Amino acid sequence: MNEKTGFTYVQSTKRMPQTDRYPPWVGLVYIFNLIVGTGALTLPAAFAAAGWLFSTFLLMFLAFISFVTVTFVIESIACANATMQWRKIQAQELNHAEIRADSESEADNSNEETAILRVNRRYSLYRIDTKVELGEIAALYLNKFGHLLFFSSLCIYLFGDLTIYAAASGKTIVNLICINANETEDYSSRCFHFSDMAKIDMYRIFVAVFALSVGPFAYFNVQKTKYLQLFTISIRWCAFFIMVTAASIRLVNMGQQGHPEMMNLKEVPALAGSSVYSFMCHHSLPALIAPISDKNRIMRKVSYDFYLICAFYLLLALTGSFAFAVVDDLYSLNFTYDDDSNLFRKIIGFFLVAFPLFPMSTSFPIIAITLQSNLKNLVLKPTVRPNLIVNHLVFPTLAVVPPVVMALCTHNIKYLVEITGSYAGVMVQYVVPAILVIEARKQCAKDFGSCVHKYSSPFRHRYWFAFVIVWSVISLIFVTVDFIWNK
Repeated sequence: MNEKTGFTYVQSTKRMPQTDRYPPWVGLVYIFNLIVGTGALTLPAAFAAAGWLFSTFLLMFLAFISFVTVTFVIESIACANATMQWRKIQAQELNHAEIRADSESEADNSNEETAILRVNRRYSLYRIDTKVELGEIAALYLNKFGHLLFFSSLCIYLFGDLTIYAAASGKTIVNLICINANETEDYSSRCFHFSDMAKIDMYRIFVAVFALSVGPFAYFNVQKTKYLQLFTISIRWCAFFIMVTAASIRLVNMGQQGHPEMMNLKEVPALAGSSVYSFMCHHSLPALIAPISDKNRIMRKVSYDFYLICAFYLLLALTGSFAFAVVDDLYSLNFTYDDDSNLFRKIIGFFLVAFPLFPMSTSFPIIAITLQSNLKNLVLKPTVRPNLIVNHLVFPTLAVVPPVVMALCTHNIKYLVEITGSYAGVMVQYVVPAILVIEARKQCAKDFGSCVHKYSSPFRHRYWFAFVIVWSVISLIFVTVDFIWNK
């Protein structure tokens, strides 16, 4: 039983088998691919709108803050491993401490041995060999309010993620089959020459088709296979490479088409939300870090990922901002082919516009299953097991239907990303890791007398915690004022 939350904590973690481990470079590739996903397609539009010079510095700043909180998560995982192992050792000692000799000398020796054991094991217990999910860390260290904050934030973020996927799929199909127009956001125009049906009607039809096609998989225990993941990654990186190359060629052949401002503070909330969404990996880190075989200097190795990702985002956003007069909310739609294009350009254009459909289709059920699991943690007591109908019908429906309904109501992906990234994303990426690491340090200091170890974040000073929290508050105020101002 967790003393702070009152929840019964069942240790479900397992030490990673040796056969499931992989070298550090593989883990870094997985982290890279986890971060650079469909969210990267929403970045160029926000980047161009906020001003290319200001956006460049802000993007680097947000990448740095994201890395700071990643180190918080890694330290929290190591602390959770240490806490769980220490409690297991204490339980074993209590089980073996049947009535011993009552001599005072033996008691003193026992206390002395226990103290020496605690000092010797202080650092050896800090490991990341066991996968401990963030929900389990929250159960270890947070009180009831913290537990509620964690799962609420994660559920809202996953809800927004599913909504963005559903909306992006509908927009993608509309731009594949409807009449091409210079203004892709004009959804009141006709979709076909031979019909009066508007784009918005076709968009809603395609969102419903997408939901009916992939939504039912959320009602089953679907797992992403290794080969499906590798195929998805290959398609994604092929598309990103072509987009950067095509935008660069466009700049060389046609010159500068886009003329973004140097700074536009009005669009900063959209860029902040898109950046948070594009750097999100924190909730999945335990599953990727634990199997790494050599975790020496793991934080330095992860920092290399963030350098590369930030550089790639800048390349993608800068080329897109200057190559296109108008950057679409979903960047891949800027490569829509026209009737005058040659066959090769039509094939490339079709591939770039259509490619988000595959990763979104494979990821949607996985995220929906993750959402329903977190919904159970949020609304059910740990001792309560839902019946068959609630478990296999109610929760999957709650995970799939509301995001689809929200996507049917709006096709504005910029707005959805801004909400998801600036509210739920800020909580999941900034606030929760900061609170977790502070509480983990307190508990480890209480158990071991010190909480400094090889997995400690280099940003250990309390000023860094205050910095992250203050920036989170500023972000939330900024985006709220922007919504009120533009309402």
